[in-house]
Amino acid sequence: MTPARITLHDKTFEINIPERQILQAIEIIAARISSDYAGKQPLFLAILNGAFMFAADLLKEVSIPCEVSFLRVSSYQDMHSTGQVSEIIGLKEEIKDRHIIILEDIVDTGHTVYALLQNLISRLPASIEIAALLLKPECQQHPLQVKYIGKAIPNEFVVGYGLDYNGLGRNLRHIYKLV
Repeated sequence: MTPARITLHDKTFEINIPERQILQAIEIIAARISSDYAGKQPLFLAILNGAFMFAADLLKEVSIPCEVSFLRVSSYQDMHSTGQVSEIIGLKEEIKDRHIIILEDIVDTGHTVYALLQNLISRLPASIEIAALLLKPECQQHPLQVKYIGKAIPNEFVVGYGLDYNGLGRNLRHIYKLV
Protein backbone atom coordinates (compact mmCIF):
# COMPACT_ATOMS: atom_id res chain seq x y z
CA MET A 1 0.00 0.00 0.00
CA THR A 2 1.29 3.43 -0.95
CA PRO A 3 1.39 5.97 1.87
CA ALA A 4 -0.49 9.22 1.22
CA ARG A 5 2.28 11.10 3.09
CA ILE A 6 6.00 10.47 3.23
CA THR A 7 8.97 12.09 4.91
CA LEU A 8 12.25 12.58 3.07
CA HIS A 9 15.08 14.01 5.12
CA ASP A 10 13.44 16.89 7.00
CA LYS A 11 10.41 17.47 4.75
CA THR A 12 6.93 15.93 4.51
CA PHE A 13 5.23 15.34 1.16
CA GLU A 14 1.75 14.17 0.12
CA ILE A 15 0.52 12.55 -3.09
CA ASN A 16 -0.16 15.13 -5.76
CA ILE A 17 -0.29 13.12 -9.02
CA PRO A 18 -1.07 9.39 -8.78
CA GLU A 19 0.87 6.95 -10.96
CA ARG A 20 -2.26 6.17 -13.01
CA GLN A 21 -2.52 9.84 -14.09
CA ILE A 22 1.20 9.97 -14.89
CA LEU A 23 0.96 6.92 -17.15
CA GLN A 24 -2.14 8.27 -18.90
CA ALA A 25 -0.32 11.54 -19.66
CA ILE A 26 2.67 9.58 -20.98
CA GLU A 27 0.44 7.53 -23.30
CA ILE A 28 -0.95 10.75 -24.79
CA ILE A 29 2.55 12.20 -25.31
CA ALA A 30 3.76 8.94 -26.89
CA ALA A 31 0.83 8.85 -29.32
CA ARG A 32 1.49 12.46 -30.39
CA ILE A 33 5.22 11.82 -30.87
CA SER A 34 4.55 8.60 -32.79
CA SER A 35 2.25 10.49 -35.13
CA ASP A 36 4.43 13.60 -35.48
CA TYR A 37 7.62 11.61 -36.15
CA ALA A 38 6.26 8.82 -38.35
CA GLY A 39 9.00 7.93 -40.83
CA LYS A 40 11.64 10.10 -39.09
CA GLN A 41 13.35 7.81 -36.52
CA PRO A 42 14.00 10.43 -33.81
CA LEU A 43 16.79 10.37 -31.24
CA PHE A 44 15.49 10.84 -27.70
CA LEU A 45 17.90 12.52 -25.30
CA ALA A 46 16.83 11.71 -21.75
CA ILE A 47 18.23 14.05 -19.13
CA LEU A 48 19.55 12.19 -16.09
CA ASN A 49 18.98 11.65 -13.31
CA GLY A 50 15.38 12.79 -13.14
CA ALA A 51 13.99 11.75 -16.53
CA PHE A 52 14.93 8.06 -16.31
CA MET A 53 11.44 6.87 -15.30
CA PHE A 54 9.68 9.19 -17.74
CA ALA A 55 11.98 8.05 -20.57
CA ALA A 56 11.49 4.35 -19.80
CA ASP A 57 7.70 4.54 -19.68
CA LEU A 58 7.44 6.90 -22.66
CA LEU A 59 9.65 4.80 -24.92
CA LYS A 60 7.62 1.67 -24.12
CA GLU A 61 4.62 3.51 -25.61
CA VAL A 62 6.31 5.09 -28.66
CA SER A 63 5.33 3.01 -31.69
CA ILE A 64 7.91 4.22 -34.24
CA PRO A 65 11.57 3.27 -34.70
CA CYS A 66 13.69 5.50 -32.48
CA GLU A 67 16.93 5.69 -30.54
CA VAL A 68 17.65 6.87 -27.03
CA SER A 69 20.71 8.31 -25.37
CA PHE A 70 21.25 9.79 -21.93
CA LEU A 71 22.80 13.09 -20.90
CA ARG A 72 23.53 14.10 -17.37
CA VAL A 73 23.26 17.77 -16.57
CA SER A 74 22.51 19.44 -13.29
CA SER A 75 21.32 22.79 -12.00
CA TYR A 76 19.72 21.86 -8.67
CA GLN A 77 20.96 21.74 -5.10
CA ASP A 78 18.61 21.03 -2.23
CA MET A 79 15.25 22.47 -3.35
CA HIS A 80 16.49 25.34 -5.54
CA SER A 81 18.00 25.83 -8.97
CA THR A 82 21.58 27.04 -8.80
CA GLY A 83 21.13 28.79 -12.15
CA GLN A 84 24.35 27.17 -13.36
CA VAL A 85 24.28 24.15 -15.66
CA SER A 86 27.17 21.71 -15.75
CA GLU A 87 27.28 18.90 -18.30
CA ILE A 88 28.59 15.77 -16.58
CA ILE A 89 28.06 13.02 -19.14
CA GLY A 90 28.04 14.25 -22.72
CA LEU A 91 26.45 13.31 -26.00
CA LYS A 92 28.36 10.74 -28.05
CA GLU A 93 25.98 10.38 -31.01
CA GLU A 94 26.25 12.51 -34.13
CA ILE A 95 23.09 14.63 -34.25
CA LYS A 96 23.62 16.61 -37.47
CA ASP A 97 20.44 16.32 -39.57
CA ARG A 98 18.75 14.15 -36.89
CA HIS A 99 15.38 14.78 -35.27
CA ILE A 100 16.02 15.28 -31.55
CA ILE A 101 13.51 15.07 -28.71
CA ILE A 102 14.80 16.16 -25.30
CA LEU A 103 13.13 14.29 -22.43
CA GLU A 104 12.95 16.17 -19.14
CA ASP A 105 11.28 15.20 -15.88
CA ILE A 106 10.37 18.81 -15.10
CA VAL A 107 10.90 22.21 -16.67
CA ASP A 108 10.67 25.00 -14.14
CA THR A 109 13.23 27.81 -14.54
CA GLY A 110 14.29 26.33 -17.87
CA HIS A 111 18.02 26.88 -17.18
CA THR A 112 18.95 23.27 -17.89
CA VAL A 113 17.00 22.89 -21.14
CA TYR A 114 17.96 26.35 -22.40
CA ALA A 115 21.68 25.69 -21.93
CA LEU A 116 21.35 22.26 -23.51
CA LEU A 117 19.44 23.68 -26.49
CA GLN A 118 22.22 26.19 -27.17
CA ASN A 119 24.73 23.35 -27.24
CA LEU A 120 22.59 21.08 -29.44
CA ILE A 121 21.59 23.78 -31.94
CA SER A 122 25.28 24.37 -32.71
CA ARG A 123 25.48 20.71 -33.84
CA LEU A 124 22.92 21.33 -36.64
CA PRO A 125 20.14 18.81 -35.99
CA ALA A 126 17.19 18.65 -38.39
CA SER A 127 14.85 19.57 -35.52
CA ILE A 128 14.73 19.75 -31.73
CA GLU A 129 11.64 19.45 -29.55
CA ILE A 130 11.18 19.18 -25.80
CA ALA A 131 9.00 16.67 -23.97
CA ALA A 132 8.54 17.22 -20.25
CA LEU A 133 6.53 15.20 -17.80
CA LEU A 134 5.92 18.34 -15.74
CA LEU A 135 6.03 22.05 -16.54
CA LYS A 136 5.95 24.97 -14.10
CA PRO A 137 4.94 27.82 -16.45
CA GLU A 138 5.13 30.55 -13.80
CA CYS A 139 8.77 29.69 -13.04
CA GLN A 140 10.19 29.84 -16.57
CA GLN A 141 13.02 32.30 -17.03
CA HIS A 142 13.82 31.44 -20.65
CA PRO A 143 11.66 31.52 -23.79
CA LEU A 144 11.18 27.78 -24.27
CA GLN A 145 8.64 26.00 -26.43
CA VAL A 146 7.87 22.73 -24.65
CA LYS A 147 5.88 20.87 -27.31
CA TYR A 148 4.95 17.76 -25.32
CA ILE A 149 3.78 18.32 -21.74
CA GLY A 150 2.43 15.69 -19.38
CA LYS A 151 1.02 18.17 -16.87
CA ALA A 152 1.44 21.83 -15.99
CA ILE A 153 1.75 22.34 -12.25
CA PRO A 154 1.96 25.35 -9.92
CA ASN A 155 5.23 26.43 -8.35
CA GLU A 156 5.33 23.71 -5.70
CA PHE A 157 8.29 21.48 -4.87
CA VAL A 158 7.59 17.91 -5.99
CA VAL A 159 9.33 14.54 -5.67
CA GLY A 160 8.78 11.03 -6.95
CA TYR A 161 8.74 9.34 -10.33
CA GLY A 162 12.36 10.32 -10.94
CA LEU A 163 12.29 13.64 -9.09
CA ASP A 164 14.25 13.84 -5.86
CA TYR A 165 14.88 15.86 -2.75
CA ASN A 166 18.62 15.64 -2.00
CA GLY A 167 18.84 12.19 -3.57
CA LEU A 168 15.71 10.64 -2.04
CA GLY A 169 12.31 10.00 -3.62
CA ARG A 170 13.25 9.16 -7.22
CA ASN A 171 11.92 5.60 -6.80
CA LEU A 172 8.39 6.62 -5.77
CA ARG A 173 5.56 5.61 -8.12
CA HIS A 174 3.53 8.77 -7.53
CA ILE A 175 4.47 12.44 -7.58
CA TYR A 176 4.30 14.02 -4.16
CA LYS A 177 4.22 17.71 -3.30
CA LEU A 178 5.73 19.42 -0.29
CA VAL A 179 3.24 19.83 2.55
